[in-house]
Amino acid sequence: MAKISKAACVGGGVIGGGWIARFVLAGVDVAVFDPHPEAERIVGEVIANAERAYGLLTSAPMPARGKVHFAKSLEEAVAGAEWIQESVPEQLELKRKVLTAIDAAADPHALIGSSTSGLKPTELQAHMQHPERFFVSHPYNPVYLLPLSELVGGEKTAAETITRAAAVLETIGMKGVYIAKEIEAFVGDRLLEALWREALWLIKDDICTVETLDDVIRYSFGLRWAQMGLFQTYRIAGGEAGMRHFLAQFGPCLQWPWTKLTDVVDLDDALIDKIGAQSDEQADGLSIRELERIRDENLVGILQALKGSRDGAGWGAGKLLKDFETALWSATPPQSSASDPALPLRLVETIVNPAWVDYNGHMTEHRYLQVFGDTTDALLRHVGVDLDYVASGHSYYTVETHIRHLGEAKLGERIYSTCQILACDDKRLHVFHTIHNAESGATLATGEQMLLHVDTAAGKAVAAPAHITGKINEIAGKQAALSWPEGAGRHVGQRRMAAAE
Repeated sequence: MAKISKAACVGGGVIGGGWIARFVLAGVDVAVFDPHPEAERIVGEVIANAERAYGLLTSAPMPARGKVHFAKSLEEAVAGAEWIQESVPEQLELKRKVLTAIDAAADPHALIGSSTSGLKPTELQAHMQHPERFFVSHPYNPVYLLPLSELVGGEKTAAETITRAAAVLETIGMKGVYIAKEIEAFVGDRLLEALWREALWLIKDDICTVETLDDVIRYSFGLRWAQMGLFQTYRIAGGEAGMRHFLAQFGPCLQWPWTKLTDVVDLDDALIDKIGAQSDEQADGLSIRELERIRDENLVGILQALKGSRDGAGWGAGKLLKDFETALWSATPPQSSASDPALPLRLVETIVNPAWVDYNGHMTEHRYLQVFGDTTDALLRHVGVDLDYVASGHSYYTVETHIRHLGEAKLGERIYSTCQILACDDKRLHVFHTIHNAESGATLATGEQMLLHVDTAAGKAVAAPAHITGKINEIAGKQAALSWPEGAGRHVGQRRMAAAE
């Protein structure tokens, strides 16, 4: 089994804290060793931000949150851990010392990863007794949202170790990318270093300010890179002739003296003060934690957009999110998300995320439909119409929907939905959903739907099997004593009945 139950994180700073949050929210217990006197506070704040971001990111049922234990020693932390992630400062001798101690104390089959952003794994594993299980697992900040980790083995790393590591990462919603040859700074940081070097020259030479430079990235090629990377972007730039035409047209530009990539800028006090002052002005008084939350909301919006691309099949990091959510739904017992069947079933709980709101900061109309669709899907899973059932060639199709908008769901608000079965037979399922504000309980919208059970291959309605209709009838029977919901059976424009009437 690739899934692990316990991890250890040695170092709980920006990257280490991100690893802890990623593991914990995936249901993995984490033992932490970090001698910093405020380690518990720092890690706690990172986990809180991560939980907030996940609430915006997905409505899929996350596993029970893993436990966090702050160990008093490195040896205590790594005991029994299946994956140990080292995230101490980027100093070769310090990392060697820590990794050698981890290697000596860890269980024989434990995976040992390093978050180093540039040191070669061969250098890091030099003094280890079991170097075959060591590798670099270099993530990107924030680790709990950005799903990629570069996997790099050293001369003594076993191929099986990389395979195992990639499999574990998949279970926590990450993508392990294997770097075939070890090289300083690997792939991502080498690309970033080239851009960073040129950016420093542009600031030093007063070509632009740090805000202008960031605007150039985030309003242009940064958006392309977020979903298509570098080479596929340039393939499109080559037109119908593709990459070969692009290289023929723009390749000669590489000989022109545009950049200073071979020169190192002198980061003297004057340049540091200039960059620091411009960065302070750009931040406009926002704290680091506020900037982190803004960053997380933006990343959630991008990931959600990528998840819905290609007619819902997903693209890039969005497809990875969609696949992770599918795995989460598959691992959830059919009845775990439902409440007392004698009451309207409470089926979906989520947060209004940035990708869902309009210019007023309110949830857009089609997102209400999405929540109602998620509620129907949750009901169907509850009665046995799960992914395996759909794969077998049968499902329920929604043939009619009526939505009423009664309140406003705003950005960041937690909402939940309930479902009442109004009527059912062997082919039809008539349901009434209600979206509530989770804090006040106020009704925000209702959605009435009629569904038909279909043979997907034949494309026609057919009777559902007894084991499905039996569960539906059981819920409908227990809900029969409920009042007919206000608004059920209405048509568009129908006048609402006064209380006295």
